[in-house]
Amino acid sequence: MSNWRKRYTTFPAPVGGTAASPQFDLEQVEQWLIAQGRLPGVADEDRLWRNLLAAADDPAEALAAAGDALLGRRPLPFEPLRDDVAALAETHGARAALEMLWQRFADLPGQRAVTTPDALGRLMVTLARVRGGTVLDPACGTGRLLRAAADSGAAAVYGQDNDAAATRLAALWLAAGGLPGEIRTGDSLRHDAFTDLTVDAVVANLPFGQTNWGHEELGYDRRWEFGVPPRTEPELAWVQHAYAHLKVDGIAVLLMPPSAAARRAGRRIRAGLLRRGALRAIIALPPGAAAPHGIGLHLWILHRTREAAPTVLLVDTTADPVADAYQKTLDAIDSDGAPGRAVSVIDLLDEEVDLTPGRHGAPAMAGTDVAAALVESRQRLSGIVDRLPGLLPAVAAAPEPLAPVPTVSVADLARTGQLQLLGPVRAGSEPAGHPVLTSDDVINGTAASGSAELLVSPKIDLRSGDIVVPVIAARLQPRVITEGGALLGRGLHLLRCDPQAMDPWFVAGYLRSSTNERQAGTSSSSGSLRFDVRRAQVPRIPIDEQRRHGAVFRQMQQFDDAIRDAAALSEELTRHTADGLANGLVTTEE
Repeated sequence: MSNWRKRYTTFPAPVGGTAASPQFDLEQVEQWLIAQGRLPGVADEDRLWRNLLAAADDPAEALAAAGDALLGRRPLPFEPLRDDVAALAETHGARAALEMLWQRFADLPGQRAVTTPDALGRLMVTLARVRGGTVLDPACGTGRLLRAAADSGAAAVYGQDNDAAATRLAALWLAAGGLPGEIRTGDSLRHDAFTDLTVDAVVANLPFGQTNWGHEELGYDRRWEFGVPPRTEPELAWVQHAYAHLKVDGIAVLLMPPSAAARRAGRRIRAGLLRRGALRAIIALPPGAAAPHGIGLHLWILHRTREAAPTVLLVDTTADPVADAYQKTLDAIDSDGAPGRAVSVIDLLDEEVDLTPGRHGAPAMAGTDVAAALVESRQRLSGIVDRLPGLLPAVAAAPEPLAPVPTVSVADLARTGQLQLLGPVRAGSEPAGHPVLTSDDVINGTAASGSAELLVSPKIDLRSGDIVVPVIAARLQPRVITEGGALLGRGLHLLRCDPQAMDPWFVAGYLRSSTNERQAGTSSSSGSLRFDVRRAQVPRIPIDEQRRHGAVFRQMQQFDDAIRDAAALSEELTRHTADGLANGLVTTEE
């Protein structure tokens, strides 16, 4: 700011502080930056949300107060912001304005760590077949799963949670949508608010690892149809609570820790669920599907039925990308078997009653399929290995060190118009409508994997030649886009070069230097580095020389991609060989 004040007479005047350490009005500075073309316009809803956070004690209170005001329940307690809330409602409508603020609340890091991701929520309500039915979430939090159920056509929703701030928000959303139902505050196990309610579906992201869940006082509770849960098995208490609220033919879909499928203390209850046909399926999800992100959680699907099924569907998706795992789950349920495995209940009723899907692997492929897969994998791997020497760039050590070349920062290149610096984008209010490139895609060198239903704003189309750089990563890892069609995702910088002035492969290559990694990176709270790409430097050389250097870096990216593909094929080849040998479907050559 000191430089701006010296160089521009139009820069806003201080509003406080001292001569040595002046203070400025944030909105005035933002407006000045927007006018100078140095900052994208700040949306009204973003500015309002920021001001609400500053005025309230906590984010939940900020959202609840704004929601009450938008629904006309009570005036906003933060008087200076009343006009802004009214203006947002007048522009977008009260409900749409509440949705905008709700999205910003849901995107806070603290909320992402405790709520069910939208994609997983949609999967759960789809599996529960909620359309036209009544739905209960006994651990509803702010109501994110109930929102997914309502979006999928549920006729009425009910929720309970012991967090009063969370249930206030859930009730607020229910009122805004005009949906039949009710939200209660309280401990669902100890003080069930819906004792006489039976519903068509129960969906829940259950609390894990509770040690004080009411074991002593609930010993003779009528909900324990399959046995009194041991003190160390709170999740099986929640399972029976959910089952007790199901109508005949009702379905419960519960997010569970993987230990609940295997702990010895719960084997008697698991056996009871199997014998009665109450447990329809267990799906093992990959790590990262929901918090805690370091472990692969399980989905349990319960079905209250009068006829016990002879099999249980076990689906292991732990090795799949999250989006693929969800599709694999839907395919398995629809086909009632593949690509999971329908396991006989009798085979599961052993001493341990271990229901972990990975321990009941699907039958191996037919011998011809294994042989074909092995041949194909070997041919593809051999082809990549043969190409590797030709992908190595022709570079050699200089006879003697060359003189240092003058450098220029990315910030200066952007200021002089030789490239554009765009992003990072923020959460939006409308689905992207196109695949979204994520930070993981850039780091892993894969195509855009983000769902077209992700919310991003503004929507920035990626073009061939764009350079994308993750804001947070273990190392500075730029990537040049070779095919357009996707949108820029969150957590990414975008550099768009003027092709007459800067070669994108040249810029991306030099961004990878160790000097730039040190200069542009700072430690983040997650242990990774946060990169400000504007601080990176690239050599100031003519465009023809840039293109020669860029050709080398382009070849190196192709080499990196080939090595990555070879590593994946190596793993695939090893797995097919092990499966074939273990099942006697292939033999070793003499």
